[in-house]
Amino acid sequence: MKRTLGTCYYPEHWPEEMWAADARRMADAGLTWVRIGEFAWSRLEPSPGDLQFEWLDRAIDVLGQAGLKIVLGTPTATPPRWLVARHPGMLALDADGRPRGFGSRRHYCFSHEAYREECDRIVQLFAKRYGGNRHVAAWQTDNEYGCHDTTLSYSAAACEAFREWLRERYGSIEALNRAWGNVFWSMEYGSFDDIDLPNLTVTEPNPSHALAFRRFSSDQVASFNRRQTDIIRTHSDAPIGHNFMGRITEFDHFKVGDDLDIATWDSYPLGFLEDRVGADEAHQRAFARQGDPDFQAFHHDLYRSVGKGRWWVMEQQPGPVNWAPYNPAPLPGMMRLWAWEAFAHGAEAVCYFRWRQAPFAQEQMHAGMLRPDNADAPALLEARQVAEELQDTPDVFIARSEIALIFDFDADFAWATQPHGAGLNYFQIVFDTYKALRKLGLSVDIIRAETRDFSSYKLVLAPGLIYMPQDLKSALSEADAHVVLGPRTAARTADMAIPVPLPPDMPGLDVTVSCVESVRPDMPMPLKGGGSFVGYREELEGSADIVLETEAGQPAAMRSGNLTYVGGLCDESASTRLFKNLCAEAGIPTMPLTGGVRCREAGDLRIWTNYGSEPAETPAGRIEAAGVLFEEL
Repeated sequence: MKRTLGTCYYPEHWPEEMWAADARRMADAGLTWVRIGEFAWSRLEPSPGDLQFEWLDRAIDVLGQAGLKIVLGTPTATPPRWLVARHPGMLALDADGRPRGFGSRRHYCFSHEAYREECDRIVQLFAKRYGGNRHVAAWQTDNEYGCHDTTLSYSAAACEAFREWLRERYGSIEALNRAWGNVFWSMEYGSFDDIDLPNLTVTEPNPSHALAFRRFSSDQVASFNRRQTDIIRTHSDAPIGHNFMGRITEFDHFKVGDDLDIATWDSYPLGFLEDRVGADEAHQRAFARQGDPDFQAFHHDLYRSVGKGRWWVMEQQPGPVNWAPYNPAPLPGMMRLWAWEAFAHGAEAVCYFRWRQAPFAQEQMHAGMLRPDNADAPALLEARQVAEELQDTPDVFIARSEIALIFDFDADFAWATQPHGAGLNYFQIVFDTYKALRKLGLSVDIIRAETRDFSSYKLVLAPGLIYMPQDLKSALSEADAHVVLGPRTAARTADMAIPVPLPPDMPGLDVTVSCVESVRPDMPMPLKGGGSFVGYREELEGSADIVLETEAGQPAAMRSGNLTYVGGLCDESASTRLFKNLCAEAGIPTMPLTGGVRCREAGDLRIWTNYGSEPAETPAGRIEAAGVLFEEL
């Protein structure tokens, strides 16, 4: 697989006489790809029907003549002001009923049919005009679905569409009332038209209602995206992608990915460190200029799965950003490290955001590959180094790992609906599991919950999978792999009720969760042999073997055959001990790593990265701070 670099460019931001020089500089730096167009609707159609595509024609030609390949983005993330005036109901409403107004971006509701039709129209114009253009080598739909809390909309359009979604799902209002348990608190409905959205209620809404609304909202994102991909494919054979955003879990990225050829994501290691990683202050200080050692890798593996093996980084942080609580500059070498880490996980391309720092508007404090005065910024220097190194290193290919970690967006919806304790969330549970595996020097495949064939894996982990259909239970029970479940495995039905028999009700696993509790995070529950449960614990009954035990003598993890059930949230020490023992039984070698050192096997290479601010020793040799080391296998 040929690995390439790129950047994101906005020709509408710069005088036309600058375009050719910019294109030559990009090509001279070793860049292959340039993404354009995704925010340009107001310049393409400044007033209704006044189409001004000629400038974009010229920009594509200038960039293409320089040898660059174009990723053309549809401009639907930023509808122009005149469109909002024409369709004021297209604005999303937040949970308090306030409009998400014009003046920035993503100001639309996924359910507004008139806006969807306007998107169909502009995408059709794009696809017809550029579908056969030899320089347009890939497409991007919209931009960063769900970013800025824009998946859930409480608008009139969303309410009407939700009622139709419920009719199709349940068939009759009697079936919905039974599934939701609406006899409780006299919440029974006489018709689907009686059902409102689950906001502005006196206290919490029915969790079945809230979960259904999250599922509906996720489906609206997928269907919105599908309309664009269907149009593009009628005019172009070029691959289509979408740039997902880190730790945005309000819609099912796998379902959107089903309609894409490539999954891409936008990687901002420093921007994400404080508000998305879930780390304490000491960790944030230690990695303030490097980013978390595992957060980017987790998303690389996630989007490799979403893209069915084909994935890119569409936006790579190039320096300080403008939107995080604090915005430090990366350590020298980090922009090279981030690119190589992505390639180690199978990325086809890494594109830096953006080419030149804008001296105006909301992102004027967001660094680029060039400074606003056109001088080289550090990102351009490090990108040139990566481009040169790409010529001298073997091609990367990713073989299937021996370890699979199931990630399920629907489980995240359920945890968000009913976390049962402050700060408890599904993403963090899965991410903590991934981190513990990475710290053992392990490569991990992230797979979707629809997977049923586990024959190539020796160890499968499914933490926090709150709803588990029977065929998945059977597939996991019959797998040859060691399988780790819990906590809250199969703790709810598809409609968010407690099942009977009580969970997990797994074939071949004699374990029953008889009681659950969430406790303060500063009240850990110590385990015999080291480590603790933190924040959440389940009481376990049954005849399965006890694998972990609390210091008070209660079962903490139990095992029957290939199935191990963990009845709580393990801290790092407990997770490491459990996974190390399971890997030893499964014949998977481990390599405990410390500090910011991590590795990933990639074909004939093992690529080491050091997120630490000091040099470190590895089994492959010394690695510098913010450094990359290549080990031939």
